[in-house]
Amino acid sequence: MKKFSAYTSSLLVTGALFLGACSPNSNNTATNNTTNTTTSSTGTPISIGIAVAQTSNVALLGQEQVAGAKIAEKYFNEKGGINGTPIKLVFQDTAGDEAGAINAFQTLITRDKVVGIVGPTLSQQAFGADPVADRAKVPVLGPSNTAKGVPQIGEYVARVSAPVAVVAPNAVKAALKLNPGIKKVAVFYAQNDAFSKSETETFQQTVKDQNLDLITVQKFQTTDTDFQTQVTNTLNLKPELVIISGLAADGGNLVRQLRELGYKGAIIGGNGLNTSNIFPVCKALCDGILIAQAYSPEHPGEVNAAFRKAYQAQYKKEPPQFSAQAFAGVQVFVEALQKMGDKAKPNPGAIAELRTALNQEILRGQYATPLGEIAFTPEGEVVQKEFYVAQIKMEGDRDSGKFVFLK
Repeated sequence: MKKFSAYTSSLLVTGALFLGACSPNSNNTATNNTTNTTTSSTGTPISIGIAVAQTSNVALLGQEQVAGAKIAEKYFNEKGGINGTPIKLVFQDTAGDEAGAINAFQTLITRDKVVGIVGPTLSQQAFGADPVADRAKVPVLGPSNTAKGVPQIGEYVARVSAPVAVVAPNAVKAALKLNPGIKKVAVFYAQNDAFSKSETETFQQTVKDQNLDLITVQKFQTTDTDFQTQVTNTLNLKPELVIISGLAADGGNLVRQLRELGYKGAIIGGNGLNTSNIFPVCKALCDGILIAQAYSPEHPGEVNAAFRKAYQAQYKKEPPQFSAQAFAGVQVFVEALQKMGDKAKPNPGAIAELRTALNQEILRGQYATPLGEIAFTPEGEVVQKEFYVAQIKMEGDRDSGKFVFLK
């Protein structure tokens, strides 16, 4: 039996001002509705809940998750769905707080009668909403819940998103590979953001593990726009590497001011900066930022090739990590249901039995996803072998750039 962990953390990306321009499909929000199911399969659809942030300052991530989930729905329905029965994704907006996630989960469970839920967007929301699903014995797959303790919330809680403690250290190792002479490291983190506080602990421990000198730890708020005091104090110590745990807007502004005030060394951004929405903030000065990744568009494999092609065709750019993780969440539900055979057929009178059997099947399976081969521990922790580091390459002083994956 898994037990709830009081450790709370969130993954927030600030930048709502970019929402209309930067969300994957700003004219196709799926708030509180179902998608159109155009399939080659027949029969009463099997409903899967998608509870992600489609409004609030977290929507920049949630919209990426909506995009990935919709691509998965189309892809698997065109392949026959669940042994000839189509899937139907039912979307509920969690917004950016715990209350929104709890309301979304309750609606999906009691009104929409979904067999399982992909969501929510934030780790902090997971600590609020996942216990609701666990008590109702509804399987949950976290697409972007990387905080410590999420799989331990309950028997029906698992995640396809690798924990930050596994992913983040790769960026530090990549920086040292590019410049083995790095010794002096400065760390910045947003003290009012739970995920940033959790992530910086991992970064600081990695710095120590690599026998580097942690010369200063600077705090800021996600609402800050002026970092001159922190930057000046840091530059006086002559750092050779700066690590930032924050969100897109504050993190981007911090990068910009570091460069404007003369810092020329390496910069690592945490997962909160893992979005192209940072590009309009620091523009050309974003160039060179290193960010660890749990997904690469170049990962070989039939499923990722199809996902990448579909995403590029619709959005004219490479798919981001959050879209790939949402796709993987839907895929796990689909393939687990396929293995259940006739037990997966829709039957409102046996929904409880179906949910329990589905949860057991999920944890037994292995899945070839866009993230690579994944499986789960009995506790619901994702087992993923392949991780990456990307470096931002900007196109001049424009708002456009790309993540270039390091070999």
